[in-house]
Amino acid sequence: QVHVEESGGGSVQTGQSLRLSCVIARLPFDDYAMGWFRQAPGKEREGISCISWSGGSTYYVDSVKGRFTISRDNAKKTLYLQMNQLKPEDTGMYYCATVDSPYPCTQAPQGFWGQGTQVTVSS
Repeated sequence: QVHVEESGGGSVQTGQSLRLSCVIARLPFDDYAMGWFRQAPGKEREGISCISWSGGSTYYVDSVKGRFTISRDNAKKTLYLQMNQLKPEDTGMYYCATVDSPYPCTQAPQGFWGQGTQVTVSS
């Protein structure tokens, strides 16, 4: 069965950086658009960045534009999210998932999801 695993989360201070990774096994990775989703405490999960299967198209929610960069390495079946200039409002659980397209960056009805990695940003 498909296995999705995120890593790279942690506790940092405002202004610092983190790089999240997501490795997928037993899935034709380069057939799928991919996305990063965030669930902040007490809030609904939202798509913050998505990327097409080739990496040629990307989407960012306004709150992370200019600070986060999504990328993928299809040979390694790995999705990345470089997060710079982190803010306390970036705190949350970050999930990697397959999506139907990079825009809209929303959950796919038949998407594959990981268990998430926690990011905590303190002021």
